[in-house]
Amino acid sequence: MAPENILLTARRIYTGVWGEQLASAVAVRAGVVSWVGSTSEVGVLDGSWERLDLGESVGFPGFVDSHIHLSSYGMRLEEVDLEGCPSLDAALELVERAVACRRKGQWITGGGWNPNEWGGFPHKSPLDRVAPDNPVALESKDGHALWCNSVALRAAGIDEGTPEPPGGVIQRDAAGHLTGVLFEGALEKVRAAMGSADVRRVAEALERAQSQLLSLGLTGVHNCEGPEALHALQLMRERGLLRLRVHMMVPERNLDAAVRLGLRSGLGDDQLWIGQLKVFADGALGSGTAYMLHPYEGTDERGIAIHSSEELDDIVRRANAAGLGVAMHAIGDAANRLALRAFEAARDLRGPRNRIEHAQLLTPEDIAKFAELDVIASMQPIHAPSDRYMADRKWGERCRYAYAWRSLLDSGATLSFGSDAPVESPDPIIGLYSAVERKRWDEPDSRPWYPQERLSMREAVEAYTLGAARAAGKESILGTLEVGKLADLTFFSRDLLECSAEELKEVRVTHTVIGGSLVFQA
Repeated sequence: MAPENILLTARRIYTGVWGEQLASAVAVRAGVVSWVGSTSEVGVLDGSWERLDLGESVGFPGFVDSHIHLSSYGMRLEEVDLEGCPSLDAALELVERAVACRRKGQWITGGGWNPNEWGGFPHKSPLDRVAPDNPVALESKDGHALWCNSVALRAAGIDEGTPEPPGGVIQRDAAGHLTGVLFEGALEKVRAAMGSADVRRVAEALERAQSQLLSLGLTGVHNCEGPEALHALQLMRERGLLRLRVHMMVPERNLDAAVRLGLRSGLGDDQLWIGQLKVFADGALGSGTAYMLHPYEGTDERGIAIHSSEELDDIVRRANAAGLGVAMHAIGDAANRLALRAFEAARDLRGPRNRIEHAQLLTPEDIAKFAELDVIASMQPIHAPSDRYMADRKWGERCRYAYAWRSLLDSGATLSFGSDAPVESPDPIIGLYSAVERKRWDEPDSRPWYPQERLSMREAVEAYTLGAARAAGKESILGTLEVGKLADLTFFSRDLLECSAEELKEVRVTHTVIGGSLVFQA
């Protein structure tokens, strides 16, 4: 239990009110900022204060990951992790190891494979060879494709006569035989066959994820998951185990139930609350299912629209009318246009704030719509350098307005940054590097990718702090260190605003503070 009155001191503390206040001391009463100033001024404080001196660390308002799959990230820490796996053979070796540790018939799950690094999509045959008696289902890096073996397909009731599900694709070869790769809506059949993880397993995954994220300096997350995660998070909160602040999205499939129950964005408390309805407009770049205005380079393919324009309009209006904001997953330029038009059609409702998740490829005329409609651009800076070579191949010159942070910010839009973990690393330091350099962490000598879209360090920090608060509708209590706001802070070993981009690689999180309580110390 944290003391009622805490005085946090450090070499420097940025309040997030840029150009107005730079501090070295923050007084916290009952988890709320009650005074901000310098260490030389603490004599003005009345009463008894327990001092927590963080030495030469430099503090900022608490960093928030505004797009993460929290329990999936926690589970991936123990599943088959194919992130960065250089070849199919290397992936099969990891699957074979997992088979040796499982009983016959037990599901083997995980993911992170990237078809763009393997020269194309894998086939079920090698999985059948290394796992003849275990169902195997491995998500692609972007989470929009599933690589299965024959046992998993049979368990899901998928055979060569199975029709394409709405909004999904069951991949077949030229002879019409199943390859074992499923896209978008087709994944649900396999997920249903796996069954939901019990609440105990989900809670364990959440606790693993939370521990890791606190060490990365995160004080809150916007979680893009469903009822199982919400149930487990509530149990963690009741037991005093939940430290992160969690903005909990509602899956589209639960819209009718949410409306009947009267759920509205913001319901809950300052620890755990209901966020927006999560809706998919399209798929992903890596799987070739992002919905495009014009075909992918060298093809006639334009990706997959999960919903028609009329369906999206109806979903947004129903949600907004019921008091639920909408967080629309949109990758391709056509999907982003559909999303913006749906938000514009519901503008008269003056409902809660809406947002677009990813907003990866835009047209110049659509960029201005974000500010005009007060739609948050919820983006993941690490995606730009991670996707750059693949995007160039698939989108060509259209990439000028891919991951267009500068253009969006200059137009007046609000940026809110996250990671999409476990798709990418949730480390915000890597995210900051991506935002200010637009090149990969491990390719310092490469050219920045469309450098005109880079951000300053201050702008990138604000997207992780005040921008994330605005995306959650919590800017009145989070995002800056002002009197009356919650005392969430992230402390670093060096001043982010004085570091060069390459010097960021030497920066470490030293302390994480939530509500005035020290929840992580390096």
